[in-house]
Amino acid sequence: MRGGLSLWVGGTLVAVALFVAIAAPLIALTDPVMGANLMNAEIPPGLEFPFGTDAQGRDIYSRIVYGARISLTVGIVSQVCNSLIGVTLGLTAGYWGGLWDDLVSGITNLMLAIPSLIFALAIMAILGPGLVSLLIALGLTSWSYSCRIARAQVLSLKSQGYIQAARILGYGDLRIMFTQVLPNILGPLIVIATLGMGGAILAEAALSFLGLGIRPPFPSWGSMLSEAREQITTAPWLSVFPGLAIFVTVLGLNLLGDGLRDILDPQSTTRRGA
Repeated sequence: MRGGLSLWVGGTLVAVALFVAIAAPLIALTDPVMGANLMNAEIPPGLEFPFGTDAQGRDIYSRIVYGARISLTVGIVSQVCNSLIGVTLGLTAGYWGGLWDDLVSGITNLMLAIPSLIFALAIMAILGPGLVSLLIALGLTSWSYSCRIARAQVLSLKSQGYIQAARILGYGDLRIMFTQVLPNILGPLIVIATLGMGGAILAEAALSFLGLGIRPPFPSWGSMLSEAREQITTAPWLSVFPGLAIFVTVLGLNLLGDGLRDILDPQSTTRRGA
């Protein structure tokens, strides 16, 4: 079965991450912010604290559980924004062509030339740290991939017979784009969106690690890694478990995207086997 293993493994990992984020108040052992107790500072992993505690005596397991909410929220919301911007621009540019296509293509090439993390750093430097600023920064920096894919797909479809038939029936441009063209290009766009969520989670972790994302004491996997830098040799569990959480979640999203690509693009498996 095409993409079966990647789809199931990736889907399972993503489902577990979503469950952890949704059920955080039920499965966390303590409050991730107010549960500090200096008497329990830097206790290694054990029965009482499965992932150990940090320098303030906060339970690492509970902070990772609540951190899943932030990471998945950033990944989902930012990628929804990127997809809306990119698909709208790519769809209209590919269908209308002309000066609008030239303008959108030029802006897209410019965005692709600037690393998205550098662009996000610039936006965060202006807006300041925080969840809302982070969502704005990451939601405006990675739409170029969706835009380019959407435009290429539209260019290959707009001359098809059913599009010509829709024009003859009197359909307007917007109706044709969103009812005839868009449903037929959703496959690769879904794959791009799934992979983009993993990239957004990594970007959030990087920005939080640099102190421009989620600020302590609120739990974020990136900020937890930043706080653990000085204790990496004396208390390695402070960095190991947040790093594993990022790795497993991003791995699941990438495997899910890979499995969806194999299913939605029948030619991909053929090319691999060639």
